[in-house]
Amino acid sequence: MSVLVFTENWDGKFKKLSFELVSYATKVAEMLGTSATALSIGNVADDELSKLGNYGAKKIINLKSEALSTLDSQAYTAAIAEIAQKEGAKVIIIANNNMGKSIAPRLSVRLKAAIGSGVSKLPLSTEPFMVYKRAYSGNAFAHVALKTDIKILTLMQNSFDLAETANAATIEIGSVAVDGAMVKTQVKDVQKQIGKLLLTDAEIVVSGGRGMKSAENWKPLEELAEILGAATACSRPVSDEGWRPHEEHTGQTGKIVAPNLYIAIGISGATQHLAGVSASKYIVAINADKDAPIFEAAQYGIVGDAAKVLPKLVEAVKEAKAK
Repeated sequence: MSVLVFTENWDGKFKKLSFELVSYATKVAEMLGTSATALSIGNVADDELSKLGNYGAKKIINLKSEALSTLDSQAYTAAIAEIAQKEGAKVIIIANNNMGKSIAPRLSVRLKAAIGSGVSKLPLSTEPFMVYKRAYSGNAFAHVALKTDIKILTLMQNSFDLAETANAATIEIGSVAVDGAMVKTQVKDVQKQIGKLLLTDAEIVVSGGRGMKSAENWKPLEELAEILGAATACSRPVSDEGWRPHEEHTGQTGKIVAPNLYIAIGISGATQHLAGVSASKYIVAINADKDAPIFEAAQYGIVGDAAKVLPKLVEAVKEAKAK
């Protein structure tokens, strides 16, 4: 019996999210009195794979298959399920991102496993297996019992601290019987965003809403983001108006983010928006309306016109950075 954690890689490299997943899986394994096995799909060098061992994985399985060269949820599900069965895994841990959300339900059906989706803490208990998760767009919390023999957990990004450990993990080349005909996805074109911090990777996000009033007023927000080393984002009305590109749209219908710090400027805090940002560790809100819903979700708030507050905030951050 083991805990299996699927670690996504990007062009053969792991990001913080992968190490966070392994750290979490290792702690879950300790609770169960077993060990964590990390699974990687694709061409990843051994020195990169070995990094997973630094966060507690005892064994690392690398799958290299032509059938898995294209990200296809059906093929990936079949591969993960086969490895899970070979390893006797009773708990499978996946990221709660777009890939995880496409794989976890399929894996649940294939393995007849209950899902604890969007967990943000270690299980409350193992007998019964009880997990903790946010509910109602982060406005409530739920304790969910998983009663099946195999459990699947999807972990919210940036919700679990990295835990490095001295560990010499073994690396194995895995093999699975995945039918190439199963792959229905075809990649016709790849366009990569370069020279800009990705929203999903950012520790700090500076986001603007309709309170910014126009596209021409975005310069101070961009300046604040640059000073803080943050990514820029926006609410859906802003992207719909064409003030900002759609890839910056955060919320239930946009990108789901969970940075350490989310600064919401001129955003009222509609339920759909909060659903995509409520997992942030700290939310700072700036809004002229003291009754705006965003203040209920924020740890810190400033009531004021964004056009007046933002330049002063930029100057204050500059002064703090200069000290």
